[in-house]
Amino acid sequence: MLKIIGIYLLIINVVTFALYGIDKWKAIHNKWRIREATLLITVLIGGSLGAFIAMQMFRHKTKKWYFKYTVPAMLVVHVVGMILFVVKL
Repeated sequence: MLKIIGIYLLIINVVTFALYGIDKWKAIHNKWRIREATLLITVLIGGSLGAFIAMQMFRHKTKKWYFKYTVPAMLVVHVVGMILFVVKL
């Protein structure tokens, strides 16, 4: 079970990181953007680490308050949740 969760988290974080990078590229090149709701949904379903790293690396979505506070908060929630899950196994 832990292996499946680990694989899921790896995939969702890589996808989230890529989406933030693609959106930053599109912003620079004045292309159609990825919806903010889509970016936030990927954070909520487990991609908080990928989003956090991408925000710092690409300097993307760092000024919008709902990204600035939601992403780190969800990262804490996800880390605490995983710790509690592993401890209870």
